[in-house]
Amino acid sequence: MSTAAAPPSLSLHRPAVTAAASARVATAAAPPSNNAAHLASLDKLFRDRGRAAVESAAPVVAATQQRRQQPLLRLPSFLTRTGAARSGEDSSSAAAAPLLSPRRLERLLQPVAPDGPSPRGNIAAAWRRLHGEDGWRGLLDPLHPDLRREIVRYGEFVDAAYGAFLSRPDAEPGRRARVPLQDAAYRITAPLFATSSIGLPTWLAAAAPCAAQRTSLVGYVAVCDSPAEIQRMGRRDIVIALRGTCTVLEWAENVRAGLVPATHHDSTGASPDTSNAKVECGFWNLYTTAGDRSPSLSEMVVSEVRRLLDKYKGEEVSITVTGHSLGAALAVLIADELAGGVAARARAPVAVFSFGGPRVGNRAFAARVEARGARVLRVVNAHDVVPRFPPGLPLPGYADVGRELRLDSRASPYLRPDADAACCHDLEAYIHLVDGFVGSHCPFRDNAKRSILRLVKNQGGNVKQLYMSKAKDMRIQLDGGRGGAADMAGSMLGRVDMPGAASTVVECVH
Repeated sequence: MSTAAAPPSLSLHRPAVTAAASARVATAAAPPSNNAAHLASLDKLFRDRGRAAVESAAPVVAATQQRRQQPLLRLPSFLTRTGAARSGEDSSSAAAAPLLSPRRLERLLQPVAPDGPSPRGNIAAAWRRLHGEDGWRGLLDPLHPDLRREIVRYGEFVDAAYGAFLSRPDAEPGRRARVPLQDAAYRITAPLFATSSIGLPTWLAAAAPCAAQRTSLVGYVAVCDSPAEIQRMGRRDIVIALRGTCTVLEWAENVRAGLVPATHHDSTGASPDTSNAKVECGFWNLYTTAGDRSPSLSEMVVSEVRRLLDKYKGEEVSITVTGHSLGAALAVLIADELAGGVAARARAPVAVFSFGGPRVGNRAFAARVEARGARVLRVVNAHDVVPRFPPGLPLPGYADVGRELRLDSRASPYLRPDADAACCHDLEAYIHLVDGFVGSHCPFRDNAKRSILRLVKNQGGNVKQLYMSKAKDMRIQLDGGRGGAADMAGSMLGRVDMPGAASTVVECVH
C-alpha cells in the first residue's frame, strides 16, 4: 500500500539560521551606545560640509563688501601705494614682525645706541688696504667689518656738510659757518664754497634772490686732531666732505652734460691721455669758477691741503675725499687734482668714498685718475637712477671711475620694496644700507646698530607701514604720550637737529 508524500509544511516558525546571521542579528540588537556614536559621526560629517560651504563663500562676501567700501573715484595706481606692492609689503612685514622685539625697536629708535656706536678696532696695520691701496681687493664682497665702519664714518662727514648748509643756506665766504660734526676726533680747518658759472637775469634775480645765489657752502676740510684716534688709524687723516645739489643754479649746472677738457695747472709729471681727459661741463664749472669775493673750489681745496701737509710734514698723512650726489662728482675732481699735484709731492695717498655719485668724465679721465694713484670707491644703490647719469647714449664717452660697492634698498627689512627715487638716492638711506650690508648673497645684518630714527624722519613714507606704526607707538611711550604722527614727519631739516644726537658743533672762518 502506497503512502502519499507529505504536503509542504505550512508552519509559521522561522527556519534555523546560520552562525553569521546570528552575529548580524546580535549586532543589530547591540546596546544603544553604538547608535549614539553613529549619530555623532553623522553630525560631524554635516558640520564639516557646512563649514566648507561657508569658507568657500567667504571670499565672495569679502569681495562684495570691499567693492561696497571702495570709492567711486580712485586715484591712478601710479599715484598710490596700493595693489600688489602693498600686498607684498604687508605679507613680508607680517612675516618679519616676530623678528623685531620691542626692546630692539626702542634701541633702534634712539638717536644713539644705549651701548654706544659700533666699536672701532685698531686698523693701524691695515689702514692702507682699507684706504684702497690695492683697490679694496677681497674687502667688498663680503664687506669687511672695518671697511664698513670706515664707510659709515665718512658718510657721517657728508651728513655734517648737509647740516652746515641747511642750518645757514645764505652763508658767505669770510663769515662764520657752523658744521654739526659728530666725530669729536676731527677739527674743522676751512669751509668750502662752490660758485656756479650761470647767472640769472637782473629782473629775475631781484624777484627770487634765493634762486640767484651763485656761491654756496658746499663742504669743509677737517683733520684728525686726537692722538688716540691717530694711533688707532695709524696715520693723521685729512677729510674733505662735500654735500649734494641744494640750490637752483647747482641744478642748472647738473644738466650741462657736455664734455670739456679737464686741465689743471698744479699737476706734476705726464699722465696717459691727459690731453684727452674730459669731464662734465657743469661739474667742471662748479669746481673751477671763482666767486665775486671768493676763489674757486679748486683753489680753496688745494690751498688748504697744501697748508695742512706742510704743517704735518714728516708724519704719516692720508687724504680722504667723500661726497654724495653732486659732492661725489666734485670729490673725484678733487682727488684727480690732488693726486696729480700737492698730494703726489708729499706722497700722501688719496682715496674717495662716494655715495650715489653720477658719472664724471670719459674713459681717458678715468684712466688718468687711476694712473695718478687716486683710489675711488663708489657706493651705489641698485635702484638709484643718479649713478646711471649722464647716460652712455646719446652721450658716448662717459665711464665710471674706480671700484663699485653695490647695495640694494630692497634688502633692508625697514624700507618698502617700492621705495621712491628720492629714498633710493637719500644719503641716510645709503648709510643705513651700508651699515646692514654683509654680502651680495647675504640677508641684511640683524645686529646693525645704527639708529633708524633719521631714516624714519627723512623717509617716513618709504618705511614699511608695520615699522612706522610700531615706531609711532614706541615714540608715544618714550615721550610720555607727547609723540605721535607729528613727531614722525619727514624733513630734510631732521638731519640737522636730532634731539639727543651726540654732535660737536664748531665754528670756523675761512
